[in-house]
Amino acid sequence: MSEKRSQSAASSFLFKLLESFGNQGIAFVVSLVLGRLLTPDDYGVLSLLLVFTAIAQVFVQSGLNTALIQRAEIDETDRSSVFFLGLAIAALLYAALFLAAPAVEGFFGMEGLARYLRALALILFPGALTSVQNAVIAREMSFRKLMTASLAATVLSGCVGVGMALRGLGVWALVGQQLTNQFSLCILLLVLVRWRPHFCFSLRRVRSLFSFGWKLLLSSLMDTGYQHLRSFVIGKKFSSEALGYFNRGKQFPELLMNAVNGSIQSVMLPVLSEQQDDLERMKQTMRRSIMASSFLVLPLMAGLAAVARPLVSLLLTDKWLPCVPFLQICCIDFAFYPIHTANLQAINAMGRSDVFLKLEIVKKSYGIAILCVTVFCFEGVLPIVWGAVVSTVISSFVNAFPNKKLIHYGYWEQIRDILPPIGMSLVMFLSVSALGRLPLGSLPLLLVQVAAGVLLYGGMSLLFKPESFRCLVQMAAALRRKAAGTSKGGTQA
Repeated sequence: MSEKRSQSAASSFLFKLLESFGNQGIAFVVSLVLGRLLTPDDYGVLSLLLVFTAIAQVFVQSGLNTALIQRAEIDETDRSSVFFLGLAIAALLYAALFLAAPAVEGFFGMEGLARYLRALALILFPGALTSVQNAVIAREMSFRKLMTASLAATVLSGCVGVGMALRGLGVWALVGQQLTNQFSLCILLLVLVRWRPHFCFSLRRVRSLFSFGWKLLLSSLMDTGYQHLRSFVIGKKFSSEALGYFNRGKQFPELLMNAVNGSIQSVMLPVLSEQQDDLERMKQTMRRSIMASSFLVLPLMAGLAAVARPLVSLLLTDKWLPCVPFLQICCIDFAFYPIHTANLQAINAMGRSDVFLKLEIVKKSYGIAILCVTVFCFEGVLPIVWGAVVSTVISSFVNAFPNKKLIHYGYWEQIRDILPPIGMSLVMFLSVSALGRLPLGSLPLLLVQVAAGVLLYGGMSLLFKPESFRCLVQMAAALRRKAAGTSKGGTQA
């Protein structure tokens, strides 16, 4: 990667990281307040609603958003065609969900579910409106705009959600928060991103983009359906309260993982797409991506699992303590995501949506089989969650398999690249868990554990200086050079 491009990627990563951490951080604080005001049953109802809206959102995107990012050359006709198609699909799907809402309510036996679903399904429209704007941001790597819009939308929606919860509106507070977030984000992106649709539509262009995107659509549909299938099963077989505990436990590690790993991977797709004709550069970029994200994600997951009980007790009160086992198991699950997602991004960047689809078919086949075993052969929700971990571990290997041939970067080489942070994270986990036996209250115990974990992992990083640590240092240096160059340019002007 050229020095200029390296600095651009590092700068984009910084803004994406700031956006993710800021967004997730604010959302986390809001969720803590809402967690104290609302019940696990309220969150369980929202989780069921998101099963249907998330799947519908996949159809709205149609895989064409990624196609706009991946394709080397696009024009206004491509963008406008994708825009109007997404809007039309959103309208059709909203009508379908509106009509199906009473049947959904009857199936789950939850009063009021139809009203909630009809309201929440409105988020399909802002998703369609901002699809192209997000593609423009990714291609231009102008993640600063996304950071500004996302943070503002999260703050506004948080205020709306908390205000509605204080008025005793229960599930409506969560629905209102979701709607406010998506509509405000849509308005802000329309203001910040200069692109506007032209009144043109080309079926030929859509077909061309869809030749790549349909495989991603089907892949994303299978993945989204599969990810929400557990919520569907838990909500139907057990209760909305059990579903609330499960999703609350998953929320903590998912928030941290998305903030770090999601930031890196969002930047890596356009960078890898640019390098798709240079396999050696792709391999090196992917190595840096895996090492950087693993160096940050692994200790976060290990530390979170170690401090789960005092953290939940302090932040959410003891009424949420049943979510602790789910939280700890999900930390193991999300620890594999740096390898999981990096391999998929490389496959997408090379335009191999056919390989992507084949992988999804394989993964979801054994994933559903594992889910069926855990549902019918075991009792309770915990086996279902452990089944997800087993599926993720297998999937990390499956995702890496094609890249051994495509870019000569196989699974075991990837594992070797992240062995140092794995070892340091394990040592930190055992040490911090041991401190959990101290006879202290939740707050002082949490402070002691977090301080010990940070000092131990940071100290080992400085002592051993693994390549993943050096990679992050190099990224920081690139950012400083970028900042210095910008400052110099501004002074000269």
